[in-house]
Amino acid sequence: MSLVVGVDIGNSTTEACATRVGEDGRVDYLCSALGRTSGVKGTVENVAGVVEVVRLALAGAGCDPAGLRAVLVNEATPVISGLAMETITETIITESTMIGHNPETPGGVGLGTGTTVAFPELPRCAAGSAVICVVGAGVDFEDAAEGINAAVARGVRVTGVVVRADDATLIANRLGEPVPVVDEVTLVDRVPLGMPAAVEVAEPGRTIRTLSNSYGIATVFGLDPEQTRMIAPVARALVGNRSAVVVRTPAGDVTDRRIPAGALTLMGEKVRRSVGMDAGAEEIMATLRRVRPLADAAGEPGTNVGGMLARVRDTMSDLTATPADAVRVQDVLAVDTFVPQRVTGGLAGEFALENAVALAAMVRTSRGPMELLAARLRAALGTEVLIGGVEADMALLGALTTPGAGRPVAILDLGGGSTDAAVDTGDGETRSVHLAGAGDLVTNLIDSELGLENPELAEEIKKFPLAKAESFFHVRMEDGTVRFFDSPLPADTFARVVTLTGDGMHPIPTRHGVERIRRVRRSAKHRVFVVNALRALEQVAPGGDLRQLGFVVVLGGSALDFEIPDMIAEALAEFGIVSGTGNVRGREGPRNAVATGLVVSHASARAAGTVVGGR
Repeated sequence: MSLVVGVDIGNSTTEACATRVGEDGRVDYLCSALGRTSGVKGTVENVAGVVEVVRLALAGAGCDPAGLRAVLVNEATPVISGLAMETITETIITESTMIGHNPETPGGVGLGTGTTVAFPELPRCAAGSAVICVVGAGVDFEDAAEGINAAVARGVRVTGVVVRADDATLIANRLGEPVPVVDEVTLVDRVPLGMPAAVEVAEPGRTIRTLSNSYGIATVFGLDPEQTRMIAPVARALVGNRSAVVVRTPAGDVTDRRIPAGALTLMGEKVRRSVGMDAGAEEIMATLRRVRPLADAAGEPGTNVGGMLARVRDTMSDLTATPADAVRVQDVLAVDTFVPQRVTGGLAGEFALENAVALAAMVRTSRGPMELLAARLRAALGTEVLIGGVEADMALLGALTTPGAGRPVAILDLGGGSTDAAVDTGDGETRSVHLAGAGDLVTNLIDSELGLENPELAEEIKKFPLAKAESFFHVRMEDGTVRFFDSPLPADTFARVVTLTGDGMHPIPTRHGVERIRRVRRSAKHRVFVVNALRALEQVAPGGDLRQLGFVVVLGGSALDFEIPDMIAEALAEFGIVSGTGNVRGREGPRNAVATGLVVSHASARAAGTVVGGR
């Protein structure tokens, strides 16, 4: 029995499978190992990562590295993916007609309407007049409350208050008659005075109802249909807020503007089409289907997408010594999304959710320096290094070691930068496809849609379930169940949404509730993984008919996710496909498929007497 190690060099991780292989093709599996891929897959930078996992696997098996007879590596073709996002709408306020931010603690509850009046002018207001008091910087909260109470005592109807400082609750608690108070308005000096206005504050746990409704604003200000149409962006920008102020000015306007985002040119083998990024993801993907198979793609210079495509070309060119104009984009995936953007002209740092299109692209080359990599590995390990078969074929062989799997079988390899699929129809024919978009794009969508600006936190939200710490001794899980603890929870988790990681609870520093975060997470996974799974399987299935596939085995790092395999299985159920997470060799789960397939292929060749070297 010869000591043989199969090694799978992936985009993110490198896996090893240590075995003993007999002359008759019998395989004894000893140990597996996992490590980070050093450098870009398929380049000589991989040597350090491969050496590390080989030594880890041998150490785990208790084998002397001196007895190693062969290392099998996959044909690791370099694949580089890139992500870009184009915002295609923006909200612009002129004449300062809206304050729609969400202070932590607005005061009072309800809706108040009246004319905006500066606090120093309050004593000169006539009795019976309805006013919105604007309290500027430097006014003490006790003085503000005293002045408002004095005005009310004279018969002035103070129906709402707008404050510069963080004093809403302090002022509201000192008023004789409760009114809605919105504070932390940074540019309060720009609030138009003498204009009709409305202030609304919702009860804790609720959101405003009138000022986030176009017809509610129309009712408050007596707008005609044309004016209501013009005010619609205001209402849309205020959806989900607990408090808001709307001031109507004669010259004021809030508009939605579409931002020119450039065009994406898709070149097929027979046809070429251009589509504007602002047309949205559905139109981009429909155009891609019309030109398939894709030969190349280009983005308009000066746009985010154009820059991203040029960047991935240049990176591949540097790695493989291929001229940049000879590097081809193999696939793109467009996804509609929303990104919080600062409202142009806002007075309190308002944000509005704007439409955007996220685009993932992948370039791939067949000129990977595998022979050079193999030579470097021979020198580093002091043993024979054999380049195995095509990666997809090896993954299929590894997937077939999953108990219960049989031909015809298809695999989905869900990684960080790409989604790969391959099918073995059972008649000796295999087909494979590599598509752009996977775990990295999901992380990017979660980060942008929740406004986190923290990719590490977005990655954690993607990977782990959520809960809400409702006391120091219990949490409510995202599925509604309650879990109790004997010891008090950490103080920083109290009343916060947390991720339930393997090493404890981590609070999420955001105002979003459990339902909102969960909805964004699941939507991002569906738009990337489920869409790409169907797209990939359609391209490898016989005749493009998914019903011709009997089994689908989900592999790769993202197959370890707690909900992605179930989402894919649900999407494939209508086609009568048996789908689930792979369990390579009955014990490895979705990992180690390619490394195992390399050993299986090597053992078969050895039994047939066709192996060159490594005996």
